Amino acid sequence: MKAIKDFSQLDLNGHYSYADYLTWKFEQAIELIRGKVFKMAAPSTRHQVISRELTLALGNHFKHHKCQLFAAPFDVRLFDKLKSLKTDKNVYTVIQPDLCIICDLQKLDTKGCLGAPDLMVEILSPGNSKREMKIKKDLYAESGVREYWIVDPTSETVSKFNVEGESVFGRPYIFVSDELMPSTIFPDFILNLNELFPNQERIEE
Repeated sequence: MKAIKDFSQLDLNGHYSYADYLTWKFEQAIELIRGKVFKMAAPSTRHQVISRELTLALGNHFKHHKCQLFAAPFDVRLFDKLKSLKTDKNVYTVIQPDLCIICDLQKLDTKGCLGAPDLMVEILSPGNSKREMKIKKDLYAESGVREYWIVDPTSETVSKFNVEGESVFGRPYIFVSDELMPSTIFPDFILNLNELFPNQERIEE
């Protein structure tokens, strides 16, 4: 098989595994979702400012906690419903969430995380809203993520989803820029959205 050294060599209608992903030799950031390739756009300045504030808030809280915080770029490999553990060929989803919290440290290896984190955080960008709002939400619930935050820089809101029933997120709790948002699975953590969206001149996307 010809070596893949440029993103343009990929078949966007093709079906790839994590084993394929490991052989690719290009710098373009991508995600693999159920075997399909998704190109990741470079984050905006505002995206990175929000990511920094979240990293500080979560990092300070979990500094002496058994659970660990990881920020992108960081590969999270998610299983399909069969949850096969045979080889990398059985993994068809590789996500790079903006931030995630992992409590089962046995899921960590030299390549990243194998299995669902407890908390996933995604910050919306103009090119990824549909993917985060629908595709990833369903995927995370199915894979066993217990809590999912979608941060919207434009509306300055955070939508919090928690699992209700088997592999399904319930209706979102939506918090606006002047509120405090408690985590459901980590009740001792409260996010101050005033710190996440400080009162300053808006940074253009």
